[in-house]
Amino acid sequence: MALNVGRPLEFDPDVALEAAMQRFWAKGYGHTSMQDLLVVMNLSKSSLYRAFGGKQPLFRRCVSRYADQVSSGLREGLSKAPSGRRFIEAFLNSVLDDIKGRQRPRGCLVMNTATEFAQSEPEIAQDVSQSIHRFRDVLQRAVERAQEEGEIPKERDARTLANYLVSSMSGLKAQSKAGADPKTLKGIIATIMKTLD
Repeated sequence: MALNVGRPLEFDPDVALEAAMQRFWAKGYGHTSMQDLLVVMNLSKSSLYRAFGGKQPLFRRCVSRYADQVSSGLREGLSKAPSGRRFIEAFLNSVLDDIKGRQRPRGCLVMNTATEFAQSEPEIAQDVSQSIHRFRDVLQRAVERAQEEGEIPKERDARTLANYLVSSMSGLKAQSKAGADPKTLKGIIATIMKTLD
């Protein structure tokens, strides 16, 4: 049985998916209309449905894409970092990049989605949970590396600290979206780092 029925796709699905992800990230699911998506993806409605199945399936693919990108970036950053603790500090300080550009800080698409949907959409809630676990796993490896390097006490529970770092970054992203200045964010980051001692 043929998997592809009808005319072949005449657009790059990867480019269209990236455009949709950027729009959802900027505006959220509820404030992104189908017309918004058709414009940024440069697609007709029938093409969008044929390729992505509709707004919600498209959104779930965008959340997955975002999680892939963030997780990959974290793994690469950890592999190149001079130490586990330095990676953690750089991870937290990356929130400062959100407030350097002209655009309003967008926060984290995964955490934004958790806030927007809570538990009202079980499938999306599962997507969010899986994404957070992926972020946490990289941070746990960073904590464990820092422990091996003597920069975080070995008696501290690495998984608990990794979960703490995920929630701390969520809070930092929320603060940046709310207009916190660099000095405020740096003070919070310094306090978070001290709690790892």
